[in-house]
Order: sequence, then structure tokens, then C-alpha cells
Amino acid sequence: MKKPLVALVGRPNVGKSALFNRLVGQRKAVVSEVPGTTRDRLVGDADWNGAVFSVVDTGGLEVYQPRQVEAAPTSPLEEGSRDFVPEIRGQAMIAIEEADVIVLVVDAIAGVTAADEEIADILRRSDKPVIVAANKADNAARREDAFEFYALGMGEVFPISALHGTGTGDLLDAVVEALPFKPTDDADDDLDDETIKVALVGRPNVGKSSLLNKLLGQERAIVSPVAGTTRDAVDMSLTWEGMPITLIDTAGIRRRGRIAPGIEKYSVLRALKAIQRADVVLLLVDATDGVTQQDAHIAGMIRDEMKSCVIVVNKWDAIEKDTHTMNAVMDEVRRDLAFMPYVPVLFISALTGQRIHTVLEAAVRVQEERLVRIPTSELNKIVREAMLRHAPHTKQPRPLKIFLAQQVRVDPPTFLFHVNDTRLLHFTYERYLENQIRRVYPFTGTPVRLSFRPRDENRRARNR
Repeated sequence: MKKPLVALVGRPNVGKSALFNRLVGQRKAVVSEVPGTTRDRLVGDADWNGAVFSVVDTGGLEVYQPRQVEAAPTSPLEEGSRDFVPEIRGQAMIAIEEADVIVLVVDAIAGVTAADEEIADILRRSDKPVIVAANKADNAARREDAFEFYALGMGEVFPISALHGTGTGDLLDAVVEALPFKPTDDADDDLDDETIKVALVGRPNVGKSSLLNKLLGQERAIVSPVAGTTRDAVDMSLTWEGMPITLIDTAGIRRRGRIAPGIEKYSVLRALKAIQRADVVLLLVDATDGVTQQDAHIAGMIRDEMKSCVIVVNKWDAIEKDTHTMNAVMDEVRRDLAFMPYVPVLFISALTGQRIHTVLEAAVRVQEERLVRIPTSELNKIVREAMLRHAPHTKQPRPLKIFLAQQVRVDPPTFLFHVNDTRLLHFTYERYLENQIRRVYPFTGTPVRLSFRPRDENRRARNR
């Protein structure tokens, strides 16, 4: 049973993102005083008294344009946000169409504005249940003032403080009451998320949002040549050949020294968290630039988090090619990302759709490889043959001995080797053992972890 959707809408800077974070129970949306911070739709799950539903945060609806000349923007970020007003409104209108319940968020301090009235008119035409949340009602006086929003004619008004959580319980009671159906714990898609989570990461303006839209088959993320358009990590769901997949679009990751303080800094942090919670990471590389130092840095972050990865060389349509171009670029990628030789490389164009069908196919295949488990008997056979083929060299008077090897976990694949003395192990032989395992079980796109334990420690563990 599909979870119902609750959309938070309103004019800019009334606290929609702060309320979103409060409802989903985590700081998932970037919160700032700068209008236009939230640009795409951001979705999370909320659970209230056993009712589970999705909440979508939207960018501010700027429908009221005063006739007087606008004041100059107070910051470059605010100035940049004005460039996206039509797109932000389009995203918000899509959320309204998809929503089962709409929460109109207004500012209790500012009172009723012309923009609030026009948004209320739009919502009345949507024929959806609408609940008014008068935010920033942090004290008794403001809670009294909030009742002037009854003039909008949208029904009951709930004075709340998203920052402190005041009044949100009553608001959630009303939201659950207005839901078209009540989800239960045994619903098909309850709190246990078994989807394959695929994060799209890379430098700014390499085509992450364009690829997301192409994979979804609709304009779900704002696409612009302006670097930094995407600020939040945005989750989108789809089904590919019967498999549920969650696509996570992220903000472009700049070099540390080039990350501006404030909104952009928090956006990059959320991109890093998206890598941490992903199963498979699609690292997008701009074909016109080749693999840059920052691409290698991001790849290193993915490797450090032990996440599966697919390298996606985008904008393949934008370069001149001959019969040798793809092999040359492939060699460049392998050379610059030599620490990830197991990662598949795709060449696509998100703009034209060239080879787009290979992206999810590769992501699913890599996830399947991540969950492969090698039987202990077969693993030890691989290790024995590897040691016969190439015995470990050591300057010590005694050689390295491996008594037993076993795979102790998947996701990521982790192997434990019981040896006589870990000091006899050289890192080159550890790498050799990994390569020998991959000869039989490639673990395509997936890092593997090798752990070595001395025999004396094994005995102590058994005696405890």
C-alpha cells in the first residue's frame, strides 16, 4: 500500500524546511534565512501514532510580485535564488498535484500577506485537504496573533514553532486525521526500506540532475548550467525491472578550499551523508574535462566509506570521437583512479539519452555483487592455490602461514584470515590475495575488506 504524501508549501522563508526537519525527525533539509534555499522537492518519512506517511518540502512560492522596484539582493546567494523562481514554483506545483494533504506554512510574525492570500487561492483550486500551520509562534502573544490566518478561509489554524516543536503534535493529529487512508505497520512499504539506494555524486555541473531526470522520465530536479543549483540530497523512487530503487541526487562536491560558508557548506555535508547511506554510488565525470583531481578525491571518499561504485562518464556527446577515443578515455580513467580498478566505467549522455539504459543495469549488478558470499571451503581452495602459485616473501626467519580464511560478512564483503603472525604480512601480499579472490569472484564495483588475525589471538578469543 502506497504511503500518503503530505506537502509543505508557502511563500519563501516561512520555515517550511525547519518544519520538514521536525516532522521527519532529522536535519535533512538545509535551513537558512536566505529565501530560495530549498529549490527541489525533498521527501522524507514521518511516523505519528502508528501512521506512516511521506512529507515533501518545497521551495517557496513567489506568486505575488509587488509593483515597486525590488530592493537589491542582500547576498550573492539570494541573487542567485531569484534566477530559479519559475523552476521553484514548478516544483512546488508538482508537489501540490501529487499530495494527499497540503500544509500551508505561514509566518505568525509577519501576519497575513498578499502572497499568503494568493497561495491560499491556488490551494483552494487544488481540491485537496489544506491545513494552515502558523509558524514562528514562539510565545503566547504570537500564538494569539496567529488566529488572524483564519481570514484565509482555509479552515483550522495551528500555531506552531518548528524550531522548538511547540504545537507540532496538534498539527500532526490534524494531518493524520485528514489522510485519505491510514497506513498500518503491516503495509507493503512500511518503515523497512529494502530499496537499492543509488546516490549520484560528482563535481558541480557534471550532469547529476540531468541524469536523474532522464532515469525518472520526468523533470523532478531543476537543471541549470549554473553550478550549485542542487543544494539538498534529494531522494526519488522508481521501479526498474521489478526492483525498487531510490535515486539520491546530491549537491556538487567542490574542493574544500572552494566551499563557501553557509548553505553550500551544509549542502556538501549532505552529499557526503548521501554517500554514507547509499548502497551504490554513481560518480559522474565530465567527458569534456576528463578525470580531475577533485574527481579522484570524491572517488577516494567513496572508497573510504567502502561503498560500491560505478564511474559514469557523462557528456559523451560533447567531444569529438574516433574509433580509439573510448579506449583512450578508459585508459585515462583507469590510470587516474588506479586505486579502484574493480569499478565499471560507463560512457553516456544524459542530454541525449545515449546509453542511459546501462546506468541502472550496472548499479543493480554491482549491488548484487556486493551481496555475494563465498563458501568457506571454496575460499580456502582459492587461498591455497594462490599461495602455491606465489608464496609470501619475508625477511623474517619463518614464513607467513594462513590456517583458515572465511568470509564473515557481506555489504561490503569482508574476509578474515587466521594466520601465524600478522607481522609477517606485507601489504603487497594482501593486495595479491585480494586480486586472486577477484579472479574467481570479481565483486564488480565493490571494495572488499581483508582482515588478518594471529593464531594466539584466536586462542585467547576461544578461551574467553
